[in-house]
Amino acid sequence: MKRLQRQVSEFLEAGTDEAGRGCLAGPVTAAAVILPEKFELPYLNDSKKLTESQRYTLRPLIEKQALSFGVAHVFPEEIDEINILNASIKAMHLALDKLHPRPAFIAVDGNRFKAYPNVPHQCVIKGDGKYLNIAAASVLAKTYRDDFMKELDEKHPQYVWKKNKGYPTSAHRAGILKHGITEHHRRSFQLMPAQLKFEF
Repeated sequence: MKRLQRQVSEFLEAGTDEAGRGCLAGPVTAAAVILPEKFELPYLNDSKKLTESQRYTLRPLIEKQALSFGVAHVFPEEIDEINILNASIKAMHLALDKLHPRPAFIAVDGNRFKAYPNVPHQCVIKGDGKYLNIAAASVLAKTYRDDFMKELDEKHPQYVWKKNKGYPTSAHRAGILKHGITEHHRRSFQLMPAQLKFEF
């Protein structure tokens, strides 16, 4: 893996990625990371290609070595209002807002992004498997979102969020069918299969 642009002291590049876009419940979470020029971590990759143990092992190492990092959530009420694409981009912007120093360039995972004020960017399809700073952002976004969903599970164990993290598993949907929905569910999403009717 490499960087989209070479990082030197005069040119800091941030990588940004999100997690939780396809979930039925919980926030969409984004992270942004600026890595130092000399940065290496064994097995750092797209968070989806790592085990949970690997992700949580990598997180403190990324945070310790990063020049700066930021993590931000956008919650279901706003996801329903502005749609998941806009919410994902907003979460990335909020994570970028937390970076100090400010990056001179942004590498974005995926193919859609809205320009961040006064900083050029480039979208990279499957960038979390190609570039170190995007991969690092992927790990942070995934682990911080998972932590949030585990906390929600303590209040709502009937949806098994500690395991499914809000994704549309059969156990999650069985919980919805039996217990209804919470304020943490995304009402604009198809919460149940089309053949099953569900009243809010």
